[in-house]
Amino acid sequence: MLTRIGRFSSTALAVLLLASCSWSPRPETPTPPPVADMTLPETVEGLTPVPGKPGVPPPPAPVPVAWSEVEGWHKDDPRQVLDALERSCRVLRRRSEWQQVCSDVIDFDGRPEPLVRAFFERRFTPYQLLRSVGNPVGLVTGYYIPDLHGSRQPSPDYPYPLYRLPDDLLVIDLGDVYPELRGYRRRGRLEEQRVLPYWDRAAIEGDHRPLAGKELLWVRDPVELFFLHIQGSGRILFEDGSWTMVGYSGQNGYPYRSISSWLVERGIMPLEKMSMQNIKAWARDNPSQVGDLLNTNPSYIFFRELPRGTVGPPGALGVPLTPERSVAVDPAHVPLGTPVFLSTTWPNSDRPLYRLMAAQDTGGAIKGPVRADFFWGMGDDAGIEAGRMKQPLKMWMLLPKEEPEPVPQAESTMLGTMGSGTGTAQEVD
Repeated sequence: MLTRIGRFSSTALAVLLLASCSWSPRPETPTPPPVADMTLPETVEGLTPVPGKPGVPPPPAPVPVAWSEVEGWHKDDPRQVLDALERSCRVLRRRSEWQQVCSDVIDFDGRPEPLVRAFFERRFTPYQLLRSVGNPVGLVTGYYIPDLHGSRQPSPDYPYPLYRLPDDLLVIDLGDVYPELRGYRRRGRLEEQRVLPYWDRAAIEGDHRPLAGKELLWVRDPVELFFLHIQGSGRILFEDGSWTMVGYSGQNGYPYRSISSWLVERGIMPLEKMSMQNIKAWARDNPSQVGDLLNTNPSYIFFRELPRGTVGPPGALGVPLTPERSVAVDPAHVPLGTPVFLSTTWPNSDRPLYRLMAAQDTGGAIKGPVRADFFWGMGDDAGIEAGRMKQPLKMWMLLPKEEPEPVPQAESTMLGTMGSGTGTAQEVD
């Protein structure tokens, strides 16, 4: 795909890129990985496949297991995921294997916990995901939707811009020229008929200001803005009490570089103390060094204003996320929309956390079969939980059975009775 082609065809641009540029082709990073392992994943473009490392065998296939082997299955209330699963079904019901399941999900809204649990056990098979043979333990981090104070006009109080997707940003599919590079993309810009790397963070925010005129909104704090780039979406609060949602629109093509590493290498903050909250506190105390810190990461995110009335951003599946029930996964291993069960611990704690969730999002840092990003919701409280979450994880995905088990007579009778009662109550109302 080519976002802007100017006077060149997609193929010509790819040839120029490979022949004349000093930067070699490699898979782009769709969204930057997180500081303190937090991210709101990319929601606009599909993920670019990344080749496996030489000599590293692929992870083993998921293993079907009995429900009794799903650690903590009976310690979470499956009714709490039904709203999120109904949203997934807006997409999944187009697939034949999901049609009946999605039809049944609606019927179980408002049902008692035992019936909902029985529905999942009868209609789904749990598959345990493995990092390697015999190793089921991976990593879960957290993300959230931040609130930033902002304005539609620049001022001394709001000097830091969010930028729209630039018109001159090229997105070149190298597979147009070399089939073996299918799925690889490069981003750049044209200058005197040469394809150059796009502007990095330091250039975009430097004195030259190459994107002047492409501002979308302005905000108060550069570090809060940086973390908005990390999360990918956010809510901008205006002084008159109104607000608007912004979401990911594109990226400049540079890989993410950790600002955490910059702090660790200089002895400013040990890795075990690294968190979003601690980084913000250090930045407030050291404003003269904030520019150097942030420019360590050349990756830059562009935004779009979401439609009026949007109360939360959609995930990669295209449906609104549900706080504490939506999770980001690697779609190379877990199909989007699929229910997944997480066995982990609460942030910065060894207290067990068992949660049935819906895989509705993706992220540049979320790679591998046992890797997840837990969506905590919106605002400061959600940010505290997300910023502290970096926990061990076991994960199972739930796939529809080809031949669902028959409904036991007692359950069928109970469903029929409740259905009649519900209908009567609606008529009375």
